[in-house]
Amino acid sequence: MPGLSVVILGSSGFLGRGLGAAFAARGARVHGVSRGGPPPGAGPSSGRTTTATYLDLLTAASGELRAAFSAARPDVVVNAAGRAWRADEAEMNAGNAVLVERVVTALAELPGPPVRLVQLGSVHEYGAGDPAGGTGERHDPDPVTPYGRTKLLGTRAVLRGAREGSVEGVVLRLANVIGAGVPEGSLFGRVAAHLGASAAARARGEQVTALRLPPLRAARDLVDARDVADAVVAAASALSAAVTGQVINVGRGEAVVMRALIDRMIALSGVDVPVTEAAEAPARTDVARQCLDISRARRLLGWSPSRGLDDSLRDLLASVLPPERPSHSTPLGITAASPAGEGN
Repeated sequence: MPGLSVVILGSSGFLGRGLGAAFAARGARVHGVSRGGPPPGAGPSSGRTTTATYLDLLTAASGELRAAFSAARPDVVVNAAGRAWRADEAEMNAGNAVLVERVVTALAELPGPPVRLVQLGSVHEYGAGDPAGGTGERHDPDPVTPYGRTKLLGTRAVLRGAREGSVEGVVLRLANVIGAGVPEGSLFGRVAAHLGASAAARARGEQVTALRLPPLRAARDLVDARDVADAVVAAASALSAAVTGQVINVGRGEAVVMRALIDRMIALSGVDVPVTEAAEAPARTDVARQCLDISRARRLLGWSPSRGLDDSLRDLLASVLPPERPSHSTPLGITAASPAGEGN
């Protein structure tokens, strides 16, 4: 890892920031690429250089993409860019499929051996998956949401590049990621923002408002953002023969009912916020249960999750709550077989 040149696409985003820090901490030369400003804390780290390039990967000319990659002379490119929240299917297709095609094409045109391309995929590519156990990588994807469909197109672009030998492509199919900085468009970000606002209101002597949510009967596999960073580092440094052309699940291998998770967030926050669930779910097409089989990640990457859900929730809450908020220690009960219905 020391001296490895790593390009992080989407470096100013939720996952991109942590990925850049993880690689820099291990001695890599990190080159961040994003549409917006630099990620917080960008700059020299551990004596290694971290650079930032501001480039829209969708609108930049193909020559600009090649020039940006050529300047970094990457050994590894990690694609953490994409569209998930508050976007229609056309916008998701551009950010999750077209962008990946452009990246694969630009990397194929670089001189020298193929670049390792680590694509961050999604559990939503599977659709319903295995209804009872953990969904493995051999399961045929059947996405039921625009996000899942467009992420699957990106996965196929990377795997096609790997078959053609233009990139050393590997796809990490992520469970739902949780941690500090998760976007407010997500359920976890929305709840965290409400808890932060409620804590501030209570400090001013104001009444705390109810947290209004859709039905929370769905069960989801969740993984800490720091565990994701560890998996990406492992995929970037693994032997080519072990990972090129592979899809590798990254999750906890457990399905957690969302109501239990939200109740635990509230308990850990120390803010007594009433929760109101909608009586009926709005029209939606996503699945009731998601759970990943992560045995391939253990075998090929030597990776398994090391953070508990309480660790992830505390990390998220610390970013929105005053530091004096109490933290409860009773662990969240998790059951992979919990019943699940429609919900987030």
